[in-house]
Amino acid sequence: MSSPCARVRRVGLFGGTHGNELSGVLLVRHWQQDGAEIQRPGVEVKPFLTNPRAVERCTRYIDCDLNRVFDPESLGRPVVEDIPYEVRRAQEINHIFGPKGSDDAYDLIFDLHNTTSNMGGTIILENSRDDFTIQMVHYIKKALAPEPCPVLLIEHPSLKYATTRSVAKHPVGKYQI
Repeated sequence: MSSPCARVRRVGLFGGTHGNELSGVLLVRHWQQDGAEIQRPGVEVKPFLTNPRAVERCTRYIDCDLNRVFDPESLGRPVVEDIPYEVRRAQEINHIFGPKGSDDAYDLIFDLHNTTSNMGGTIILENSRDDFTIQMVHYIKKALAPEPCPVLLIEHPSLKYATTRSVAKHPVGKYQI
């Protein structure tokens, strides 16, 4: 369990994990051009386009779902010519924002997505035992009030998540229509 007073020093804001989900792409591009609204003293905030080739083609992915290849096997795979694009991209992201599971990993990654479901703005968590993440979600919900912001917990005790955001110490997914 993490300390509730852990200091956040590095935050990643991901868009374009799925190249046909453009809200995160537009926000990341905006913040890359002018990041004033996301910068805070003492915190490095890095907007990052996760799957640029898929975004270019406006397709979910090129070879395989980027949000499923952050597992040890894919991250440790040798780089060869025929390696799937998203596996290579996962290795690059892990190098920049990780390594996954290490003390050097970014403190927090928000992965911005779209959905065709009528969910509105929804926060997706993979762990209910992370005190920091629970407190952060409470803060976000209070800041957005009176607008609703449901929290979806997709926790499974034996499942090892292989999502882009799982590289961070505190992963969070944000879906909106």
